[in-house]
Amino acid sequence: MAENTSKNAIVTGASSGIGAATVRQLRSDGWNVIAVARREDRLAHLAQDTGATPFAADITKDDDVARLRAFATDTFAPSGGVDTVINIAGGARGVDTVANAQEEDWEWMYRVNVLGTMKVLKAFLPALREHGYGTVLNLTSTAGHTTYEGGGGYSAAKFGQHALTGALRLEEAENNIRVIEVAPGMVATEEFTLNRLGGNQEAADKVYQGVEKPLTAEDVAGVVGYAVGLPHHINLDQIVLRPVAQAAAHKLIRR
Repeated sequence: MAENTSKNAIVTGASSGIGAATVRQLRSDGWNVIAVARREDRLAHLAQDTGATPFAADITKDDDVARLRAFATDTFAPSGGVDTVINIAGGARGVDTVANAQEEDWEWMYRVNVLGTMKVLKAFLPALREHGYGTVLNLTSTAGHTTYEGGGGYSAAKFGQHALTGALRLEEAENNIRVIEVAPGMVATEEFTLNRLGGNQEAADKVYQGVEKPLTAEDVAGVVGYAVGLPHHINLDQIVLRPVAQAAAHKLIRR
């Protein structure tokens, strides 16, 4: 088979943060991109700025995912079909201990991070196999590799997504689908921590207080763009990236 020559990507979670930055990175690298998120207004602005194709959908809903699959199939048919699926959509809610766990928060995190990723992949794996040079990139987290107090729910969800990614790599290698995991540590974005802490801006600001140069959404997007832009036979199985100030999950330098 000839090397992959199409550059057609689907990016979920594209309305803000790492997802939006990834769309911008890929577009600057010459990719055709369908930007997927729930918030149509934000997608419209992103599309205007980048030339990406917006598609409003909730990846946890089967009907929305089915609509996305049909739309992407038609959109990318003239340029070689879907070859890359990048799952950025996810998130965290709460910092409660296991003893004080809010079940609705845990259920939301599992639904978005694990089941949403699964639904998107299940929808697009046939197209990736047919293409012959498919790529899947899942954005997980260092929280999916190491636990910490108050992070049980988020870690459980990201451990699940991490496990899903590893199994997928084994299952789809025979179909020439490369499966990449990008696991960031501390990333300062406008919404992640704010949403996790229930909209408390003061508490969100304290998370990053004194930390010299936490990662940015653009830092992570640059790594994502690099990983999916490599020749297809090179698979960066797992990429862990942290700011220098965060030597480990339990060691963070504040100045």
